Amino acid sequence: MEIPTTQVLFDGAVTGLVIGLLAVGIVLVYRSTRVINFAVANMGLVGSVLFALLVVRYNVPYWVGLPISLLAGAVFGAVVELVVVRRLFTAPRVIVLVATIGVSQLALMIVTAYPDLKDYADRSYPVPWGGRWSPLSGLQVTGAQISILVVVPLITTLLALFLSRTVLGKTVKASADNPELARLRGINPKIVSAVVWTVAGFIGTLCLILISAQNASLAQITTLGPTTLLRALAAAVLARMASLRVALAAGVGLGIGQSFIQFNWLDQPGLTDAVILLLVLGAVFFVSRGRETETSSFSFAPKVRPIPERLREMWWVRHLERAPLLVLGLSALFLPLVITQPSRHLLYTIIMAYAICATSITILTGWAGQLSLGQMAFAGLGALTTATLGRGLRLEIGSVTVAVNPLPFPAAVLTAAVLTAALAAVIGTGALRVRGLLLAVSTFAFAIAAEQFLYRREIFHDEGSTTASLTRDSVFGLDVSSQRAYYYVVLTVLAVVLAVVARLRRSGIARTTIGVRDNPAAAAAYTVVGTGVKLRAFALAGGLAGLGGSLLAGAVQAVPYTDRYFLSNDSLVLVSIVVIGGLGSVYGPVLGSLWVIGLPSFMPNNELVPLLTSSLGLLILLLYFPGGLIQVGYAARDAVLAWADRRLGEAPPVKTVTSAAVVLTHGTRDPAPAGQPVLTVQDVRVRFGGRAAVDGVSLEVMPDEIVGLIGTNGAGKSTLMNAIGGFAPATGTVTLLGQDVSRSSPEKRARAGLGRTFQAATLFPELTVRQTVQVALEARIRTGFLATALHLPHTFRAERAKRAEANELIDFLGLGRYADAFIADLSTGTRRIVELAGLLALDARVLCLDEPTAGVAQRETEAFGPLLQEIRRELGAAILVIEHDMPLVMGISDRVYCLEIGRVIASGPPDAVRGDPKVIASYLGTDERAIQRSGTSQTAVETNDGFSAGATVVL
Repeated sequence: MEIPTTQVLFDGAVTGLVIGLLAVGIVLVYRSTRVINFAVANMGLVGSVLFALLVVRYNVPYWVGLPISLLAGAVFGAVVELVVVRRLFTAPRVIVLVATIGVSQLALMIVTAYPDLKDYADRSYPVPWGGRWSPLSGLQVTGAQISILVVVPLITTLLALFLSRTVLGKTVKASADNPELARLRGINPKIVSAVVWTVAGFIGTLCLILISAQNASLAQITTLGPTTLLRALAAAVLARMASLRVALAAGVGLGIGQSFIQFNWLDQPGLTDAVILLLVLGAVFFVSRGRETETSSFSFAPKVRPIPERLREMWWVRHLERAPLLVLGLSALFLPLVITQPSRHLLYTIIMAYAICATSITILTGWAGQLSLGQMAFAGLGALTTATLGRGLRLEIGSVTVAVNPLPFPAAVLTAAVLTAALAAVIGTGALRVRGLLLAVSTFAFAIAAEQFLYRREIFHDEGSTTASLTRDSVFGLDVSSQRAYYYVVLTVLAVVLAVVARLRRSGIARTTIGVRDNPAAAAAYTVVGTGVKLRAFALAGGLAGLGGSLLAGAVQAVPYTDRYFLSNDSLVLVSIVVIGGLGSVYGPVLGSLWVIGLPSFMPNNELVPLLTSSLGLLILLLYFPGGLIQVGYAARDAVLAWADRRLGEAPPVKTVTSAAVVLTHGTRDPAPAGQPVLTVQDVRVRFGGRAAVDGVSLEVMPDEIVGLIGTNGAGKSTLMNAIGGFAPATGTVTLLGQDVSRSSPEKRARAGLGRTFQAATLFPELTVRQTVQVALEARIRTGFLATALHLPHTFRAERAKRAEANELIDFLGLGRYADAFIADLSTGTRRIVELAGLLALDARVLCLDEPTAGVAQRETEAFGPLLQEIRRELGAAILVIEHDMPLVMGISDRVYCLEIGRVIASGPPDAVRGDPKVIASYLGTDERAIQRSGTSQTAVETNDGFSAGATVVL
């Protein structure tokens, strides 16, 4: 390893300045809109290619064409914001990120529509001035480099002044973190977004002009996007998506590092991309540890309304969804017998292989909320691994030689799928704590590194070869050398994959995955381990991608890893397939693959088809038909179900259950020790920075006791409850049912008997009430992944039992008519009751309720007192409740603690605490009416011998 020359390091630093400036554009957009702009590089192509066209083809003077091109880039950025980003302003950020991918591809489409520059392919990109300057011995500076040295610091300085000295600049970050605050300052967040995207278009154009002038011919302009974007994204992540200054410095560092690597290892193409992948994985891991995750729901995924219980008794309704599949399956079965050309059989096989690969996106993005932009890289590695295992492998590790005999084609495919599953889990580990956005950066880096470095390893092919051959002689003794025979093999695999994924979607596997996606904290409170669920999704998605890639390679009997199928752009195509087909739908990948891959082949001479199957089609669907093609089928299905429901007449009255004991058949916990606290908190402290939110709080809750926790806003009540539940880092001791859980995760505390509700009562917006209760029931009837995938009989029995228990709990709480309603469609009060149903499902022994009546009307609040007392009797549970409704909390509590600035200022029976001078001064104030209202409310505590929670709590 040698130290590069001064010239090499200087060239790297200058290139790094441009990368850093592009990273500044990424950070700027992220700080204002919380979107990672994957279009920032290709957005610059619109202006930079226009600039070359004006100067080279039409002989427009350089200094005239430059402002025209920069203006074009800025206008394109503004149009993107107005037409795409603004329409998706309230959509999940992952969805907007997908839209930026469509914008990126749209920019390429615009560039290809420009007048042709082929006749000028040998010409260099325009530069402001030619010649070279040699300020030092051994160092030469070109005119293009001088432009970079002048322009990048100038633009960065002006941008920094704009952000620090202007009102609009100061509100850029505030508009993302707190839109209401921005409005109070007189700034509309949408105006901020428009300005920022316009600036991003300008920066992208400027960067592409600068970098093209430095080292690109006209024939190479459009190829600069992906690799330049990767380096800029890496610099932005190293800057924690926050600091413009650090992003610029990181870009310079990456440029120098690239020069260093290329100087020492010129014979290792793509090594720089592999190093950048490692840097990105490390940076994403550390950034994710301290970054808040997005909390918006995936409302853009098509919603499948469950079949009402009374309609499920009709056999044709139960099989309604299978009818289109049956027609499609029969068509696929007989199609090769009608159309006999082998080329058509190859095309159909490729469509099915893409559908299998796309299924991995359905699981990872549609269910888990993690966007992967590298699934075709996993497919490529799966294909290369299959080819390698098929011809045999010989490894020399030091003095040890490891030989692997050639494997049969099916064994090679399955082994490759397992290995890619493990690799996908490793790649996804860095983004376990976040949802969607940063995983997209990691997987995009992986896609580039695979394309440029991993595919070229000698282990996968003979040196110098650009493809890896693959033999598919037989499958389980059947000759599959013909395209028709192999078509039926892939069709069978696709049918099995869809059956497995459909089974998983109807089970606790998908419910818990969607729950972790929508609300990780609530899922943890239901004993669901979020990291395990995400790793499972990563691994399953990687395995499916590897399987699909192996079958795709088997179709063409080669792995053309340098020109098609497994490149980074193909990963973006795979995302388009899933979004167009229907994000999150089991059968969306099939429809999307038929549309994106099949339609252009079926109608090659139709000029409209390429537009509908490209980025433009993706953007149209996101903007106007977000459910994808599958949504049309869902609409027709819902119409048929509504007709069937009307034919049955008026629905029978919803039954109620007078006791929850009938459904708690799996509760196995021993009774709480008599006379000992079930919850003890000793000297708990929680600090955020230099501020103590909870400062040495101690309290205890006895068996079957209701303990109230009161105090002003900001007193530390919710923070204390978060510390008890394990959701906030704290010192001190928390003892639950005699067990020290101070260092336990929220999931382990929930399994130990701690039930938790949250102030916002968000739950899982994209799950129904029944599905939400079933997620809670996972604490007692855990769904096995492998057994469910294999359709083992006991999994069906367990699923029926779980559904029955959920129905009983729902009926007990009077939620019967809401059983099939999505949580997002419920009122706050109804969601609060669903939370209580979850606690019943958990069979929790200690309930921590955070403002259970917040956002609930007074009439409904009065029903909560009897309801909580009934739940205490049914569960034999103790309750710690935060509540601002003083008549309620004083009327139901056995004891009360009052907090002020993180400390307990009073505790004891309600009457004693209500009359404590410190409580009066701190919380109740000196208004006599407020003090009187804090007295016991007869309505809040009265009980009926014939109490029916269902009749009382219908909201």
